[in-house]
Amino acid sequence: MLLLIDVIRFRLSELMADYQFKTGKRLTAIELSEATGINRMTLSRMQNVRGYSTSTDTVEKVCRFFNCDVGDLMSFVEDTVPDEMEPTLADVPEGQASPGKGRSKSR
Repeated sequence: MLLLIDVIRFRLSELMADYQFKTGKRLTAIELSEATGINRMTLSRMQNVRGYSTSTDTVEKVCRFFNCDVGDLMSFVEDTVPDEMEPTLADVPEGQASPGKGRSKSR
């Protein structure tokens, strides 16, 4: 059985591609890191890790660099995962928010 979960998806790769199209200059993660002060690994995780969570400070820096709105950088999407991967309360460190609510979907 698959579960539907809601995740935030970063559109960083798309913004970088748009930058290249508009300016004619390729933008690397290293260049973006140097221009914004954001660690290169954070940028890589934003591009490649499904459901990655980052600070609002990081979101603000990326939006300022690309002169875009938060909605241009982030989108809220449904994703499917096997139900054995659903987070449980045992997976959440004490004092943090509860795990995301999954909805069952059979396939």
